[in-house]
Amino acid sequence: MSGLKKIKQPIKSEMEAFEPYFKEQLKSKIPLLSIVTNYVLRRKGKQMRPMLVFLSAKLNGQTNDASYVAAALIELLHTATLIHDDVVDETYQRRGFFSVNALWKTKISVLVGDYFLSRGLMTALNNDRIEELKVISHAVQEMSEGELLQIEKSRKLDITEEVYYDIITKKTATLIAACTVTGALSVDADKDKLALMKEFGTNLGIAFQIKDDLFDYEKTSAIGKPTGNDIREKKMTLPLIYVLNNADAKVRKKLLSTIRRHHKNDKKVAEIIQYVRDNGGIEYTYDKMIDYKNKALEILNQFDDSEAKEAMTELVQYTIDRKK
Repeated sequence: MSGLKKIKQPIKSEMEAFEPYFKEQLKSKIPLLSIVTNYVLRRKGKQMRPMLVFLSAKLNGQTNDASYVAAALIELLHTATLIHDDVVDETYQRRGFFSVNALWKTKISVLVGDYFLSRGLMTALNNDRIEELKVISHAVQEMSEGELLQIEKSRKLDITEEVYYDIITKKTATLIAACTVTGALSVDADKDKLALMKEFGTNLGIAFQIKDDLFDYEKTSAIGKPTGNDIREKKMTLPLIYVLNNADAKVRKKLLSTIRRHHKNDKKVAEIIQYVRDNGGIEYTYDKMIDYKNKALEILNQFDDSEAKEAMTELVQYTIDRKK
């Protein structure tokens, strides 16, 4: 059994029932909106966030109607942010398919993102799930702040390791934590369990983002070379931050100058990647990822053994072993 199939096993029926439930939340009488939303739904990813909601619910009780509301709320607001991100970043492909922005341009993309956002809000309100809505609203606020902080730092190129963790906690870990917290909320978990699920989700989310940042320095492109996309966008991630912090002043100045002036130059980007690889940036970052993975597992160990706990443990490992 593959990693994802094993993870989904305890929540197989929930994930099967979730798909039609989620589609129902997006019904519209506007033909154009239906066309775009159907396009988005046909290109869904691994659905890790709904999986996390249902697994968290089962870890703390039994899934129920509120668990489906929580999963839908997460997926609606997450999809809205992805559509809007593609507009902001002028991204024309996502997971190998054309983005909404590529096919329907900016105006329609923004409006469709707004529609997903509004449907998320209405799904929560119509089912009186106010606590879950508070959690998700806070997560969206944090994600926006994280994106803006990263943009600010990419202009100044003055990011520290502390600021890096602040950015990825806001951008990625907050939403992962929202999945685990809302799943627990849906089964009326007590305050102590909610606090544990938040801490677990945060550590898992940080490990997840560090893994994403490592992809930029690994052989992940079609021609077997590192992509260097983060450097091209002047995003300072942990492998680069580490080597900059440990380089002498002259080398550091040269690296920053290259990023500032030549970040679109493939040869220069490749040189920076090689410097990072040669000077311990990958090893340091990998070790940090493992630290956060272990923190997440330590929290899981405080729960009773169950199929959900086993699947969640598999999910933590999958997060750092995945190839994309």
